[in-house]
Formats: sequence, structure tokens, C-alpha cells
Amino acid sequence: MQCRIGCGACCIAPSISSAMPLHPLGKPAAVRCLHLDDENKCAIFLSPERPRVCEGFKATLDVCGNSRAEALAILSEWEVLTAS
Repeated sequence: MQCRIGCGACCIAPSISSAMPLHPLGKPAAVRCLHLDDENKCAIFLSPERPRVCEGFKATLDVCGNSRAEALAILSEWEVLTAS
């Protein structure tokens, strides 16, 4: 599955514990990453400062669903289920 350009769900719903520019303590769940531009594209996508967890994310139907709304719902639910 190809990533939906302009979706950004994976940069909003989950928490990211890794430090990165603009998020020195990581990014909380349900908070829009400060690296998303107005078109929901990652401004540090090609940067070595992009967290490994972001690099490792792969768009799949079970994670992204059939729409941006489904992706946000699925990723939000997974965040709640895996929160420690």
C-alpha cells in the first residue's frame, strides 16, 4: 500500500517518544507533529533527524484503513491500547 499523500495520521495520532527537532521530549499522542506542513507532509522526511520510529512506519491497510479518518481512528485506538 502506498502512503496517502496529505494524510498525516501517523504524525498526529501516535505518541513518539524519541527526541527530535521542535519536539525535544518527544510528541504526545493526538498532538499534530510540528514538522507537518500545511499539506500534511513531513518537513523532515529526508532528514537524518527524523526519528527511527517514523522511518520504520509502513502504510498498510490494517493501520491506515480506507481513508484518512479511518487511519486516525485506528492509530488512536492502537495508541490507547498500547499506552503504558
